[in-house]
Amino acid sequence: MALNPNYEQISKGFVQQYYAMFDGDRNARANLVNLYSETKSLMTFEGQQIMGRVKIMEKLQGLTFHTIQHIITTVDAQPTFDGGVVVVVLGQLKTDEDPPHTFNQVFVLKPLADSFYIEHDIFRLALHM
Repeated sequence: MALNPNYEQISKGFVQQYYAMFDGDRNARANLVNLYSETKSLMTFEGQQIMGRVKIMEKLQGLTFHTIQHIITTVDAQPTFDGGVVVVVLGQLKTDEDPPHTFNQVFVLKPLADSFYIEHDIFRLALHM
């Protein structure tokens, strides 16, 4: 495989789809399961490593907020040498009545047939204490 020339379009479409599902109700968030691999997806969420689709979805479905809104500031992307895409997202998120917090999220998207799955997902709030 070679560098994917459509990496910017892929990253922007992915970010739009991912956060639309995440910010929807719990039923919409459950659809994120289709973006992760059963065995080849790894998430680091605030320093906690989670492997595989089932465990990742348990983590995401177990988050305690009722409402969430991601406000995307920037999306940077690079193609990988195997046809995938690295996506770096910077933005703010607001949950329930809490003030907005800056967050960073990095995705590595790997090709699978005519689509992609999330191989790596790293999420971190930018909290300064």
